[in-house]
Amino acid sequence: MALADLAEGARDYVAASRSPRTLRAYQLDWTDFTTWCNNRGLQSLPAAPTTVVLYITHLADTKKPSTISRRLVSIAQVHKAAGHRSPTADESVRLVHAGIRRTLGVATREVRPVVTEDLRRMVATCGNDLIGTRDRALLLLGFAAARRRSELVSLDVHDVAETKDGLVVSVRRSKTDPEGKGMKVGVPYGSFPETCPVRAVKAWKDAAVIEDGPLFRPVDRHGNVGSTGLSDRAVALVVKKRAELAGIDPSEVSGHSLRAGLATSAAAAGVPERVIANTTGHKSMAVLRRYIRGGELFKENAAAAVGL
Repeated sequence: MALADLAEGARDYVAASRSPRTLRAYQLDWTDFTTWCNNRGLQSLPAAPTTVVLYITHLADTKKPSTISRRLVSIAQVHKAAGHRSPTADESVRLVHAGIRRTLGVATREVRPVVTEDLRRMVATCGNDLIGTRDRALLLLGFAAARRRSELVSLDVHDVAETKDGLVVSVRRSKTDPEGKGMKVGVPYGSFPETCPVRAVKAWKDAAVIEDGPLFRPVDRHGNVGSTGLSDRAVALVVKKRAELAGIDPSEVSGHSLRAGLATSAAAAGVPERVIANTTGHKSMAVLRRYIRGGELFKENAAAAVGL
């Protein structure tokens, strides 16, 4: 194989090492940085550490610390890919960045978990038409399997196998599994037909007449089922729509609320962390505890034991 072909192949593998979403974020961040530099007559590649210091100081007026941190990662990645030493490694940049984080704070926004009672109310808003049937299946499977919205919309029909015990969901790739080793998640039958994820998924497949291809698909206003899969953004919109109909502030929830809700509800029910992690796929107990802490606030509580 010619060297040019090998070089092209190497670039393809480098691109494949990052998710499309991450690559898009890098591109948008880099475009913002280069535009800012061009407007001020500054060089962006390679950029001087002082240029990056001025840039993140400018960002601190309007952007969150998490956004600034991501912009620095993007700048570093572009410099490394171009064979330049990253200016973000300079001590001056690191000190200013640390000062911004300390001044503005780095607490992440935590969405409200959709716990079991919330989910029941949301599912109750789903009618028996195609959209309602799809939304019911999406909500219940997303909750019971504790999947991210990107994982939900990536599921094909054959990734969800029916067994006598419930569903076996094959997650081919996830945020914490970029190499695609995959994992299987068991989703048991529910105690109540109206909130059973197994029955809900089967009802959706039967109603939509889906035998292969993407599991969750768009439905237009005429009741036509699309051939492509939903976007991950569509999952968030379904969660917000059903939350609002159930009397829950939609600004407090997101597609991630289903996953967080299963972990929180399971912790409140006394399910051990190890068992919760088997479903969510968390490798770090510290990260998992951010989800389940809310569910344990009153289960093991010092004030509850002192006779107030």
